[in-house]
Amino acid sequence: METADFISTLDREGRLLATAAAEAGTDAKVPTCPDWQVRDLLRHTGMVHRWATGFVAEARTSYQPGGELPDLDGEDLLTWYREGHRRLVDTLTAAPPDVRCWQVLPAPTPLACWARRQAHETTVHRVDAEAARGGANAEIARDFAVDGIDELLRVFHARRKSAVRTEEPRVLRVRATDVDDAVWTVRLSTEPPVTVRDDAGAADCEIGGPAVRLYLSLWNRQPFPEVGGDSALADLWREKSGIVWS
Repeated sequence: METADFISTLDREGRLLATAAAEAGTDAKVPTCPDWQVRDLLRHTGMVHRWATGFVAEARTSYQPGGELPDLDGEDLLTWYREGHRRLVDTLTAAPPDVRCWQVLPAPTPLACWARRQAHETTVHRVDAEAARGGANAEIARDFAVDGIDELLRVFHARRKSAVRTEEPRVLRVRATDVDDAVWTVRLSTEPPVTVRDDAGAADCEIGGPAVRLYLSLWNRQPFPEVGGDSALADLWREKSGIVWS
């Protein structure tokens, strides 16, 4: 996917999130994030949008922590969220392709990093808002879901922060059953996972299913569609793979 595609997705997903949050109400519980109500979801996502915007808009070349969560609720909180989302989309759209700034994950360019990361961040939290509202979910494009699986496995969990580890070497395979060649081999050990995009060699456990369902399940928003082999590795993913803001 191109950077412009990610920005377009971010634009759409952020607006869908706001609509679902408004329909649910800020008091509503978020089933996919049991400790949260919709107000927590809006405060967190709005803060992350502003945090990302700052690096690109101000060409910040070193890490800076996120800002304080606002003491807002109801319509004021929704307006604050919408304003931050709009500014992020506009900032990424206007940024030069070679903008130099700190980036949260490895990517060919900082702009590519922020567009991709914020598109996936917002999509996952849009699903959270829709879970709070109840009813049908908006669609997720299959190629976007495949990209999200790739980012999660090969980028997020390649970091030292990943807690998905095993005492003895094990192999987890992830397979999107509706996309050719969308297969990942995740090698687990006492070090961070090492993931390659292939299906070479034997695996101790395989998690499979349609790409969109697999994407959401790997982000712990749905049950795994299919699990074969040693299900303890699927359980390990559930227990240890969560991404916590810090």
